Amino acid sequence: MKPEEFKAICDFVQKNSGIVLSQSKEYLVDSRLKPIAESHGFADIGALARGLSLAPEAVKTAVTDAMTTNETFFFRDKTPFTIFEEIILPELIKARRVAGRLRIWCAAASTGQEPYSLAMMVHKHKAALGGIKVEIIGTDLSATAIARAKEGRFTQFEVQRGLPVDLLVKHFTQEGTQWLISDEIKSMVKFSLLNLLESYRSIGTVDVVYCRNVLIYFDGDTKKRVLTSLRKVMKPDGYLVLGAADTVMGSNGEFERANNKRGLYQPVEAGEMRPALSA
Repeated sequence: MKPEEFKAICDFVQKNSGIVLSQSKEYLVDSRLKPIAESHGFADIGALARGLSLAPEAVKTAVTDAMTTNETFFFRDKTPFTIFEEIILPELIKARRVAGRLRIWCAAASTGQEPYSLAMMVHKHKAALGGIKVEIIGTDLSATAIARAKEGRFTQFEVQRGLPVDLLVKHFTQEGTQWLISDEIKSMVKFSLLNLLESYRSIGTVDVVYCRNVLIYFDGDTKKRVLTSLRKVMKPDGYLVLGAADTVMGSNGEFERANNKRGLYQPVEAGEMRPALSA
């Protein structure tokens, strides 16, 4: 692949997903896009790169989908879920007792393990919730990932990654070599396609946003724009949960660290916002 061809792909991916690909990722581009080039009748990846701007939408979607990182597993990193159980959920149960509604958005849901993990935790505390209705929304840029998430079907390898045995037994049914999540947990999560670079109008207002391990793939301007957009859909006393490597550094100051917990943030009042110089 020629340098200009690699650049054309990098520019396309960044424009359509926000993901920045460095020169060191050329091997990744090659391995992921070669099958797409072949299946859509391109001679090689170079030909795909040259014809990408005029290619059918199906090709463009396949390229964006292929370059999206879908690494995920149940209760990944543990801490964000401990924070949810010990801080976020108790605080919002008290704050939403009158409104009777709590909305959680997983903004990079991938194949569903994160929102389903949260659903299992909500189920665990349903007595404390009383009559509060909890809605969990899972979105992702990848149509392939969302289709799998909606199915709620996982391999033996996937359920062995982070999922406690008691929750596997309680909420899953084995079917051959795969495991199906229960209808009760599945019904708690609604999945849909959403590009974080586009409008969040379909999301509405939410109390909690999980946007983990996403911002690290964006450049500074894209990260700033996404954080500003996230703030606009959040309740003033809501919570934002980021990944261990994500920070709000360089943002417009819409968020401040909450409860002195790494990765946990709350919105800042408009009059108090100032550029974030630290995590």
